[in-house]
Amino acid sequence: MEHQPLTHPVSAAPARTDRGVSPTTRAWLFLSPSMLFLGVLIAASLLVLRMSVGTKGAEWSGFSLASYAQLLEPYYLKSLLLTLRLALISAVIAVVLAIPVAYTMSRLTSPFVRRIFLAAVLLPLLVNLLLQSYGWLVILGPGGMLNQTLMGLGLIKRPIMLLYNQNGVLMGLVQTAFPLAVLPIASAMRGVARSYEEAAATLGASRFQVFRQVVLPMSLPGIITGATLVFAYNASSFVVPLLLGGRRVPMLAVMVHDQIAPLMNWPAASAAGVVLIVTTLAIMTLSEYITGRRRRMLEASQ
Repeated sequence: MEHQPLTHPVSAAPARTDRGVSPTTRAWLFLSPSMLFLGVLIAASLLVLRMSVGTKGAEWSGFSLASYAQLLEPYYLKSLLLTLRLALISAVIAVVLAIPVAYTMSRLTSPFVRRIFLAAVLLPLLVNLLLQSYGWLVILGPGGMLNQTLMGLGLIKRPIMLLYNQNGVLMGLVQTAFPLAVLPIASAMRGVARSYEEAAATLGASRFQVFRQVVLPMSLPGIITGATLVFAYNASSFVVPLLLGGRRVPMLAVMVHDQIAPLMNWPAASAAGVVLIVTTLAIMTLSEYITGRRRRMLEASQ
C-alpha cells in the first residue's frame, strides 16, 4: 500500500511584476526638495550677476562693467582685503580654540556630559546674532564689564577702546563662528581609533606627542573643513562688523549694504557681492582640494 507524501511540492509562484516607481525615480523624488531649494539659490545668484553688469536706473536693460571697474579703486580694494584678512585671522583663532574643545568632546564617554558640551558649543547658534552683538557692546564698551574688571584689578588706569576697531570685530567674529569650527573637528577626531593612540603610547610617546603626531595629522581634514566654514561665514558677515566696527571697519558686506540702502546703487552692490562670492568659492575649492588630497594620503597609509 503506497502512502501519500505528507508534503506537496510547492509550485513556483508566478513572477510578480513590480508596478511601483523605479529606484531612479524614487531617488529624484527624494532629492526634489533640495534640488528646488538649490534652483532658487542659483536663480537668485544669476539675477545678482545680471544686475552687476547693469547700470544704475537700468539694471535689467543696460550693460556696463563700470561697477567692476569701480571695485579696483583703492577704497574697495582695501575693503576686500580687510574682509579676507579678518575672515582668515578669525578662522585661524577659532580653529586653535576649537581643537582642545573638540578633542575633549571626542573622548568623552558619558552621553550626558557629551550632550552638555554639545549644548554649550551650539549656544551661539541658538541665540540671535543681533543679541550676541549687543552683548559684546555691553562687554567691550568703555564702561563695560571687561574694562570695569580690568580697572578693578588695577591692570589698567583708563578704559581701553575695544569697540569700533578691528579688535572688537575680530572678537565678535570668532565667538559667533566658533561652533562651525568645533563640530567638524570633533567629528574627525572621533573617527581616530584609540588603537593608534595606544600604539604610540606603547612605543614611549607622551600624551602631547600622541596628540601632536597622531591625532592632529589624522584630524587634518576636519580641521581644514572647520577653518573653511568659519572663513566663508565670516567673510559674508554683516551684523558683527556693522555694530562692533561701525563705519571704521568697512568690511565688504557693510559696503554692499551702504550701496543699497542710502545710494540705491544695485549694480555696484551686486558687483561687490559677486566678487565676494567668487573669492570665497575659490578659497573653499582650494580647501576642498587640499582636504581630499590629505584624505587620500591617509587612506593610502592605512
